[in-house]
Amino acid sequence: MLKMKYLGWSGVRVSEICLGTMTFGWRADEKESHRMLNLFVENGGNFIDTADVYGEGESERIIGGWLRGVDRDEMVIATKVRFRSGKGANDIGLTRKHIISAVKQSLRRLGTDYIDLYQVHAWDPATPLEETLQVLTNLVEEGYVRYIGASNFRGWQLQKALDISRSMGLERFLSLQPQYSLLCRATEFELLPLCRAEKLGVLPWSPLKGGWLTGKYTRDMQEPPENTRIGERFREGERERWYSVANERTWALLDALREIALTEKKTVSQIALNWVMSKKEVTSPIIGASNSQQLLENLGASGWSLSREQMELLDRLSSIDPGYPYDERAEMQQRAGREDFELP
Repeated sequence: MLKMKYLGWSGVRVSEICLGTMTFGWRADEKESHRMLNLFVENGGNFIDTADVYGEGESERIIGGWLRGVDRDEMVIATKVRFRSGKGANDIGLTRKHIISAVKQSLRRLGTDYIDLYQVHAWDPATPLEETLQVLTNLVEEGYVRYIGASNFRGWQLQKALDISRSMGLERFLSLQPQYSLLCRATEFELLPLCRAEKLGVLPWSPLKGGWLTGKYTRDMQEPPENTRIGERFREGERERWYSVANERTWALLDALREIALTEKKTVSQIALNWVMSKKEVTSPIIGASNSQQLLENLGASGWSLSREQMELLDRLSSIDPGYPYDERAEMQQRAGREDFELP
């Protein structure tokens, strides 16, 4: 059974794995999506993530149909707003106009009176943060939203938002949803320390790097197989997605993952997911699936731990050169004479 963890600075408890539903209505039909939702709850899950643009709203609608048969208050439902949700000139962004329109549509599709975690899906350079945070605060005060979060923000953007909330007495972000995995570790340079210092929950998306960390790709492949997401995009012209990752660093990491999986009698996916879950800043990685069998495999990443030696090996093989001001010399300069001070 999945363990419960506190979400950020709140007392809300969520399952250590969050069910991502981007595949609902796309790779999984409504019947299979409901089957996965039931399987997730049966294994102790209570945290579900979606977005208004997933399947052009179909993901939210499918979840809404399922929610009618369960105790709504037992679930923590997260959705997002930011990207284009219609054909109008203002059906996009983090403006007051778009957010109010979008939240009403999300509530209708989800068939619920409130959203537990309403997240801004990405930064909006055209809208002042004060406007965005004010309307999100109003939604909390009016009871349509319980908490607010951010996704895909850079470090300075997230800190600016938190500072504005603090100075203006507005609702404060509870969580950040960043990309984070063994093949995406730049998140550690600014975002994870910031979330730790500000007591924000961290909900990593793509913890398997779009399928790269499932073990389905091997160093002898010249291009991805056709029956994969990366393979489909490769044949649609997005070849850089393959070439930017298909390198010796990735192959060496995958070799190590396979070896550990064999030793631990786990799958490559489970090893990669457990690595993310073991990071102290992480609350709940967002794990999606196309079918119940895949979801059940992914849920098998919980209930056990990698050894310290295995974690250190994966850390080393997946490490990237951070450069200044994140490199070892800069760290020594900042901690000079303060080596005994424990960072927050």
